Amino acid sequence: MALTSITLQVFVAALAVAALAATVWLWPRLSGQGWLPVTGRIGVLVADQILTLAALGLALNSYFAFYASWSDLLGTDTSTAPIIPATGAAAGAGEVQVLSSTPVASARPGSGRSGGRLEEVVVSGPRSGLSAPAYVYLPPQYFEKKYATARFPVIVGLTGYPGDAKNLVTRLNLPQHAAGLIAGHQMHPTIMVLMRPTVAPPRDTECVDVPGGPKAETFLSTDLQHAISTAFRTGTDAQSWGVLGGSTGGYCALKLAMKHPEVFSAAVSLSGYYHGLIDVTTGDLFGGDKRLRDEHDLMWRLAHLPAPPVSVLVTSSEHGEANYQATKAFLAAVKPPMQASSLILPSGGHNFATWNREVPQALPWLAQQLHDPGRA
Repeated sequence: MALTSITLQVFVAALAVAALAATVWLWPRLSGQGWLPVTGRIGVLVADQILTLAALGLALNSYFAFYASWSDLLGTDTSTAPIIPATGAAAGAGEVQVLSSTPVASARPGSGRSGGRLEEVVVSGPRSGLSAPAYVYLPPQYFEKKYATARFPVIVGLTGYPGDAKNLVTRLNLPQHAAGLIAGHQMHPTIMVLMRPTVAPPRDTECVDVPGGPKAETFLSTDLQHAISTAFRTGTDAQSWGVLGGSTGGYCALKLAMKHPEVFSAAVSLSGYYHGLIDVTTGDLFGGDKRLRDEHDLMWRLAHLPAPPVSVLVTSSEHGEANYQATKAFLAAVKPPMQASSLILPSGGHNFATWNREVPQALPWLAQQLHDPGRA
């Protein structure tokens, strides 16, 4: 059964309930003092715990879409998919393979207008040697005759770790938000590239070019823009590119803009943090190089390097977010020409429910920072 199937979740939950019932029924028979009754009590308790945790784990994974399949969970997914020509990508754009194309529902049902299209793609980067799945949202204007020569601004959306790019479509509803904002003239027609920053799964690279390892930063800062601007009609200057992310994606969004203002001119961090994490999922990201570690510490950059000419928006909550104090310190450290804004909720946890309250303000803010390159 598939990892995210309802059938598997119900089956394991039923097993957990049955195991608890069996434990109640068997317990009087396991009440003796010998080694067999003691072993039996330990066995049924361990079985109960395993089945209960498995049921909870499957439900949480399905809800948050951490892993899409067993092979994704185990890091053994090497499958490929056929390339299907779609109307959005330019012919011969070899760094972007379009796998499928689906319509986005109109923001105004009954209007007869399209909400745009969502293309499932694989982006390959020759400089980094990496490739990653993504979704590309193309606004309805992309297909209109009067925009036939127009180039569009781009927003890159990043998940947290481990994340799934589909979360940005189904949980944050970014394409639907964009369609509504564009229809309401609150943002220019904008292309969105939605992906996870985990470009070398299952390792969490924190968007770092790891010494002797994956060049995640090169992929996200160089390869991605080249591939997308080759395949689609996008602006190519930094003023036309912004980046938004949540949690790990928020840290990456800030870092990409601050380290690469020649690529991104604006960033939004939803509940992001301000220095690269080192744990069992990351391994040694910096090869013992303190200078490299400092370069990926955003507070260190603000204190020791010239401020980049970028605009950023950071979000947090006074109650429920661990990054609240760090966010205040970050805002206090920003100096011109860098500009920083904040969106601080009274309360809200580190989850999609909180980010869904922030996106309706954060997305148009980001779009308004970008230059519309207009018609070629």
